[in-house]
Amino acid sequence: MKNSEICKIFEDIADLLELKGENPFKIRAYRNVTHAIKHLPVELEQLVAEDRLKEVPGVGEAIARKITELVTTGRLALYERLKAEFPEGVSDLLDIPGVGPKTAVLLINELGITSIDELEAAIVGGKVASLPHIGDKTAGNILRQIQAMQERKQHTTSQCRDSRG
Repeated sequence: MKNSEICKIFEDIADLLELKGENPFKIRAYRNVTHAIKHLPVELEQLVAEDRLKEVPGVGEAIARKITELVTTGRLALYERLKAEFPEGVSDLLDIPGVGPKTAVLLINELGITSIDELEAAIVGGKVASLPHIGDKTAGNILRQIQAMQERKQHTTSQCRDSRG
């Protein structure tokens, strides 16, 4: 498992723990270790094999066990349990810049949104702007982020096709 994949999982864990109202220090620990992993010159796989995980800033006993579990099995029981506690689609919504944990839960609970496409349609339909603490400006910003994500995805897909020649 690549460092970028592990970072994504740890970012999701931090977001899900925040949604649950967990200890802010625990949440910060996941965010800090994610930052450290992003800047590593080597893959965590190598550090696990060499028993050198604790050399990474922010990696203590508990996080070292989680990284080892991810690297060796490709899964993390904690992550699976946390995801099961929330509606499907919450992770996709959290991937959108500008959509934090509280906004994601609001969108899911109030509008039943579980996908980026549903969110885009709800914004265009004016439903999102009417939610408490959101408004037109925030809804517009989220829509621009969705469109930018779609453009990047489309651009990447077309580059892959071009490179196959």
